[in-house]
Amino acid sequence: MRAAALSTALAALLAGCGSTLPSLPPACSDGPRFVLRALRAAPGSVRLTDGTRLSECVTRAYQDADVQQLGFTLTPVADQLARSARPADALALGYLLGAVERGASQTNGVHVELVRRLRGTVTFTDPALLAAVRRGERAGRARG
Repeated sequence: MRAAALSTALAALLAGCGSTLPSLPPACSDGPRFVLRALRAAPGSVRLTDGTRLSECVTRAYQDADVQQLGFTLTPVADQLARSARPADALALGYLLGAVERGASQTNGVHVELVRRLRGTVTFTDPALLAAVRRGERAGRARG
């Protein structure tokens, strides 16, 4: 009887622990155009419509569906910025990379493929564009 009560209490406690994970903020999955709009502020403070930082989107994407949704939002942004030859877009791409890496560094590695995919979009050979990416990365890691 006592073991059954202890078992029930433990099960209730564990069930409660699972529900304490913060969910993905809605602004993180609003779509690429909202992320692009927010990245216009780079290298300054980039925030989504509800004030969420990009790194926070990454750290709060725990479930597979959240990680997938984040990929559907961020990958087209990186692709679009990488196709541009504008320094401002290279800087925004770097900021995105830095912010995603900042967020991923606080997780258990579930975001490694997202980081790899976004990093793979940087194919610039122009030294000025590469310098802009690096500058953006530093800002994204610091404030993203």
